[in-house]
Amino acid sequence: MTLDQARAALDAGAWVDALTGVAGLVDEDGPAQPDALEVAAGAYYGAGDLERCIGAWERLHTLHDQRGETERAGRAAAMTALHLLIDSGLMATVRCWCRRAEALLAPTPQSPVWAVVAMVAGYERFFSGDMTGAEELARRAVALGQERDVASAVVVGRTTLARLRIIDGAVEEGLELLDEVALELTSERVDPLTAGMMLCELVCAAQGVGRHDRAQEWTEVMDRWRAGRAVGGINGRCRVHRAEMLRRSGPGDLAEAEAVAACEELRPWMRREFGWPLVELGTIRLRRGDLAGAEEALLEAHEHAWCPQPALALLRLAQGRGAEALALVQEAVAHPLPMPSKERPPFVELRVAPLLEAQAEIAAALGRAALVAEAADRLEEIAARWAGPDLAAAAVLARARAELAAGRPAVDPAAAAVAAWADAEAPYETAGAREVLAAALDAAGRPEAAGLERDAALAAYEAFGAALDVRRLAGAEDGPRPAAPAVAVLEPVGTSWRVAVGEVERVLPDLKGLRYLARLLACPGREVHVLDLVAAEAAPQGAEGVTRVDSSGLLVLDEVAKAAYRRRLAEVEEDLDEAVLANDLAREEVARRDRDYLVDELARAVGLGGRDRRTGGSAERARTSVTRSLRYALARLGAEHPDLGAHLSRRLRTGTYCCYEPDPLSPVTWRLARLP
Repeated sequence: MTLDQARAALDAGAWVDALTGVAGLVDEDGPAQPDALEVAAGAYYGAGDLERCIGAWERLHTLHDQRGETERAGRAAAMTALHLLIDSGLMATVRCWCRRAEALLAPTPQSPVWAVVAMVAGYERFFSGDMTGAEELARRAVALGQERDVASAVVVGRTTLARLRIIDGAVEEGLELLDEVALELTSERVDPLTAGMMLCELVCAAQGVGRHDRAQEWTEVMDRWRAGRAVGGINGRCRVHRAEMLRRSGPGDLAEAEAVAACEELRPWMRREFGWPLVELGTIRLRRGDLAGAEEALLEAHEHAWCPQPALALLRLAQGRGAEALALVQEAVAHPLPMPSKERPPFVELRVAPLLEAQAEIAAALGRAALVAEAADRLEEIAARWAGPDLAAAAVLARARAELAAGRPAVDPAAAAVAAWADAEAPYETAGAREVLAAALDAAGRPEAAGLERDAALAAYEAFGAALDVRRLAGAEDGPRPAAPAVAVLEPVGTSWRVAVGEVERVLPDLKGLRYLARLLACPGREVHVLDLVAAEAAPQGAEGVTRVDSSGLLVLDEVAKAAYRRRLAEVEEDLDEAVLANDLAREEVARRDRDYLVDELARAVGLGGRDRRTGGSAERARTSVTRSLRYALARLGAEHPDLGAHLSRRLRTGTYCCYEPDPLSPVTWRLARLP
């Protein structure tokens, strides 16, 4: 394959073919051709090998620099900075490579690469909280991009300027500017990587100010645009936004499926920022009542140095660890991490709005009236400055909680909160507000009206698939539950399954979920790892000594990634030294945090005796597959026998460990055929 053919394969998205075509031209042990290295960089990125992509740009920078080709070396440095900005979350390394690019480009002030440097540096300043520097560089990027025909610099610069207007409180003006950017992004004038990344930023900008309507609109635009055009991690980013929309509207199982798929797709590209889809996954699982799964995702996000709050604090509350929940959310409010974030702009009050919302809920549950009022006061100030339906609804609900906690009549503010969340088209949040209204109506001596609100909340939770909320609210109402049968039969008959309850008998197809269910019913009260369930199904009929499928997984960091992390660490140290010399405390703090992250990642990758550590691998895929199969089987079974389906839905717990927990009040005797 010729270089031109490899380049054509790259343009067609045939990443493996492109890499095969340039394999002999980018040999690590021999001289490399610059044009082949650039093709390899693009193909590595498309194939999900971020470290080799960045490594190729670094090699290209070194090669051009050694040849004295300073402008081309500067471009390679700028592209290295761009990829680090997009996927690493390490702002100190971005600054380091921008400085290298600027030094190399100094002899060629008219180079169009200056526009790329300005756009990268401007967004780095935005993420690092330097709004003045961000505006100056963004304006420079727009001007240079227009002057030198660099479309990516124009749209990135304009996006930065629009987000800055939003942060200044000019929300509508900023959103209108982003509407204009969206039109440009979906044209053919902007390269796919830039277009996809900025569409993602548009959605995040809207979410940050509680404009779900605009976020939904831009998510749909991104979803339509990405077909045939998205590269790298753009598809995964779009999935996260779709999961965010479903987390709000339901159903919860679809939201979780999108979030799991997003994590699978984004794992090759993201580093620290991988915490973003993990937190979304944990939040969805929390809403669905899967506390073990939520904890697993949120703690993994924390391992990536990504803030898991307020979801982790709310999880602790759901686990009955209220004091810990309150301490976590108060710590997060008092010391929010000044880190690159998707929806929370850095260094402004907007970033603590979700934390304050959680503080109001947790403090109200613990009877801490003063802390509820404190959260409500700050939320009202934020909502007044950045007008947005979600922020307004959150502030009204927090005020209702504060009034109720203080022992004052809270019916009117609670009713206003229900209306506000309903207007914002947020069914799950509306259900939570209805629970507050029901409590206020109870306190006002209006139990019938309170019952209506709880019924409406329960219906919303059921529609979403919020199992824990359904059980909690149904238990609080102490109302009738579907009667569980005393004796039930579940056994395979040929290629089908026989389900018999009393005189009612049905035949269901041979579903994998029914086989999983039978194994769980055979050991009531015992937790079974999903890998053991998968292994049992994968074993031949009658096999003895079934063992768990391999869960060793992948290396935490392979040799290429470890070498890249060590290079990143040297770049961070360089940036840190400059920050110390300049007495730039804010930049110094960011660099130290980046250094700590890299050191922790390298330490996590190597175990005792210098052996490489491995990460989860098949466990998460098995968890997702088993859960999906069980839920589908329960839906089919419930359609044939609603009472039995309702009983199993209440008593079956899924997650990394699955378990059938018998109901002590309505025990069921199961007659099961022996399974291999």
